[in-house]
Amino acid sequence: MSKRTYFGTDGIRGQANAYPMTAEVALRVGLAAGKLFRSTDDRRHLVVIGKDTRLSGYMIEPALVAGFASVGMDVRLFGPLPTPAVAVMTRSMRADLGVMISASHNNFADNGIKLFGPDGYKLSDEMEAQIEAFMDEGLQEGLAGPKELGRVARMDEAQARYIEIVKATLPRALRLTGLRVVIDCAHGAAYKVAPTALYELGAEVKEIGVSPNGYNINDECGSTHPAALVSAVKEYRADIGIALDGDADRILVCDERGQIVDGDQIMALIAQAWLSQNRLRGGGVVATVMSNLGLERFMNERGLTLERTAVGDRAVMARMRQGEFNLGGEASGHIIMSDYATTGDGLIAGLQVLAELVRSEKPMSALARQFEPVPQRLENVRFARGKPLEHPTVQAAITDAEFRLNGSGRVLVRPSGTEPLIRIMAEGDDEKLVRQVVRDIATAVKAVSAD
Repeated sequence: MSKRTYFGTDGIRGQANAYPMTAEVALRVGLAAGKLFRSTDDRRHLVVIGKDTRLSGYMIEPALVAGFASVGMDVRLFGPLPTPAVAVMTRSMRADLGVMISASHNNFADNGIKLFGPDGYKLSDEMEAQIEAFMDEGLQEGLAGPKELGRVARMDEAQARYIEIVKATLPRALRLTGLRVVIDCAHGAAYKVAPTALYELGAEVKEIGVSPNGYNINDECGSTHPAALVSAVKEYRADIGIALDGDADRILVCDERGQIVDGDQIMALIAQAWLSQNRLRGGGVVATVMSNLGLERFMNERGLTLERTAVGDRAVMARMRQGEFNLGGEASGHIIMSDYATTGDGLIAGLQVLAELVRSEKPMSALARQFEPVPQRLENVRFARGKPLEHPTVQAAITDAEFRLNGSGRVLVRPSGTEPLIRIMAEGDDEKLVRQVVRDIATAVKAVSAD
């Protein structure tokens, strides 16, 4: 496939009010996606739009609305709502298209546009390419007549509907009564729905990161900055802490002692629980190449597989659908449970952890470490030109590293998709050896980059 102009690995993303994250590009997205999704028949077509709490959402949302309405699509505006909520409600409302305005875990200066098809899944590369082709046409192409313009309305009940969807994922017999839960919403899209859902399920809720002002999303809070969560858990003597990111498709957990629980451990905990309940499908779990080798061993010891994909929740979801898995995710905290959602959902993943906390009658610290992670080392090396990974010196360093680890670990060296960086990762049982092989590969990359 040819290189795309607007869409990256997860929709369109960039600094707000700078190309490609401008009002004009957003208008073109609305025009183009509207043309594509209303080209099948003459009925009224519907697009639903959610957003997080970034100031630039006030610029991007009306531009999208103008594009969609001008080609004859009706629009329903959700206001601040998590990405997974937009995905699931696109399908439940039988909309033709869902749009989320968010840059996920990035700071407020960035924003993005993610698109979901009528099935609630992110659009394929092929569909994004079709939209790009339409975007480059003239703005006057394919406009609706005066009587066929789309109608636009705000949907005030969107948050309440999603809260009910979330609550329904917890078994009816389970209540969170007696649990003191800290929830950090990163001043983002879940700042209303997450505390409300937990409260209505019976938890004593201590909420932080719930005062968005347009600038503070993900600012020293949320799943990418867990220090605030750890501090609050200790201050309130909570049983557990849950942190979401700006659009609430990621989760990070903190036990009652202030120890962080990452996505790999969360996947292991849910997999073990579902296995004991005969709910785990596909014979294992889908994760990315970045997940710890300890998780793979944990799965193998239980007769299960760990299927690995390229980095990104889209790749995970594609493999899950192909192999009929119902659990997958990333160490960074994207947890996908296809029984409930079509993308990562931090709040629903948190409820699965809370369900096991209630069932086990153990403290979170007893559940937090499902497996012993093997030592892992990451290093990014910047390069100025060329393709360092194709150089014989770098290839020799990688081959030597694999030989030295000798089956007790693994090496992953890949280029960044967004920056001129080579990302080097190694893990294995011998921490000193892991550090050494990463250092040797990094030295080789730097040497050829300097030539």
